[in-house]
Amino acid sequence: MSDSGSHGEEGYAGPVVVVAGEVTVRGEAHLSGHVEPVDGRFHWGGRLTPDPALAGLVRAGTRSVRVSVGDRPPCEARLGDVDPWGGVRLRGTGRPPW
Repeated sequence: MSDSGSHGEEGYAGPVVVVAGEVTVRGEAHLSGHVEPVDGRFHWGGRLTPDPALAGLVRAGTRSVRVSVGDRPPCEARLGDVDPWGGVRLRGTGRPPW
C-alpha cells in the first residue's frame, strides 16, 4: 500500500490511519516536526482534518492512538483538543509516521 500524500524530512500532508483500541479511522492530516534542542528528540504534530469519529474519540477521553501513513509501521501519538472547525490536534515524539 502506498500513500498519495506529500511528505518530506520535516512534514507530511495526506491520508493517515488512526487506531484507538478497536476503532480505526481513516482521515487526512497536516503534520510537521522538528528536533527539539533541549532534549535532542524529534517532536512532530499537527492537525487531523474534521471527522466526527475522531472528535468522538477525543470527547470520550481517548488520547493514546497509533498513526500510520501508507505501508509504514504505526507510531504512538496523542490526540489533543477538537478545534472550532472539528479538526483534532495530534502530537508525537520520536519517529514520525511519514
